[in-house]
Order: sequence, then structure tokens, then C-alpha cells
Amino acid sequence: MNRRDVLDINIEQWGVARGIVKHATPLSQANKTLEEVHELIDAINDNDRDALMDAIGDIYVTLIMQCSVSGLDIEECIERAYEEIKYRKGTLLEDGTFVKDEANESGI
Repeated sequence: MNRRDVLDINIEQWGVARGIVKHATPLSQANKTLEEVHELIDAINDNDRDALMDAIGDIYVTLIMQCSVSGLDIEECIERAYEEIKYRKGTLLEDGTFVKDEANESGI
């Protein structure tokens, strides 16, 4: 078992112990994720590395909790996302925005 697997298990057990998995809803967890994303944006704007690391970790925790509440597996979600993007092509604009090329979604 790798380090991330152990962390995922610990996070899930933490959520069970605190009643999050039992009492939270998918919407309440989505709102918590959104709150943490706002903290991520603040950390980026403040150029605060410690706050950035904290926000990224908190977002990950909320996603683990979302999966637990929704009866999903985080690895399956990540795999599904990767399968959608692995052949994606596009252009990165100067402002950092990625514009996908819709014609290349099939991997050709």
C-alpha cells in the first residue's frame, strides 16, 4: 500500500469518526469543497505557499469525503477523468487558460 492509499484510508476513517460520512450530503460536501477552493484562490492571490498547501490538502479531503458520502471511489473518479483527458489536445493561452481542441477528443 502506498503513502496516498494510507492517507486516503486515514481521511475516510477521520470522516467516519466525526460523523461526516453519516450526516453530510453530497451538496454540503460540494459547498465545503467550494469554500476550500476560495481559500486556494486567496492563497494564490496572496502568494502564500503555506496557505496554498493547506488549501490543496483541504480540497483533497473534501473530495474524499464527497466520494464517501456519494458511495464513490476516488481512484475510479480520477481514472475516469484521466480517460477523458488523456488524448485531449488544445492550446494554452498566454493568460494560462487551456482551450481544448474539440476535434481531437477521440485520440486521433
